[in-house]
Amino acid sequence: MTHVASIPKAAELAGLSVSDRLDLMDELWASLAPGADALPLPDWHVAEIKRRLAAFAQDGNRGRTADEVFAELKRRL
Repeated sequence: MTHVASIPKAAELAGLSVSDRLDLMDELWASLAPGADALPLPDWHVAEIKRRLAAFAQDGNRGRTADEVFAELKRRL
């Protein structure tokens, strides 16, 4: 890391509004996207993906539609 001195410390970040901190998170997250393929998936991620694909292949349960989920959330509010 070449610009460590320019990274705000936790106390400085805490002084920002929630909105400003969320904006910073968005910028940081967006900056990670171009290099995401450079990091290999951890073995436990690969194992979990395989487990979930096998479970889906066995039972075929596609879950609920987004409309169903949103309707339930609206009922709960």
